[in-house]
Amino acid sequence: MMLFWTHEAIADREAIYDYVEADNPSAALSLDELFEEKAAMLSSYPLIGRKGREAGTRELVVHRNYILVYDLSTDSVRILRVLHAAKQWPPAST
Repeated sequence: MMLFWTHEAIADREAIYDYVEADNPSAALSLDELFEEKAAMLSSYPLIGRKGREAGTRELVVHRNYILVYDLSTDSVRILRVLHAAKQWPPAST
């Protein structure tokens, strides 16, 4: 299966990297590599994540504090968001 990152997921990943890097550059790099490694696993094992809280999605816990939200099609995995585990998901309706 092909793996794709949405613009939102890339922005999430960059924001997380920048936040962690401010205190610990090596930890930021390690965490970003972990995101890449776990996402790559989804190409071979797309159902390893749990059923998502938003219809049609799945969620893979990649670190105790971070979750990859993704969806599947017949030939691809699309990473939708990279979220902190404490973040409200899906977002509350206003």
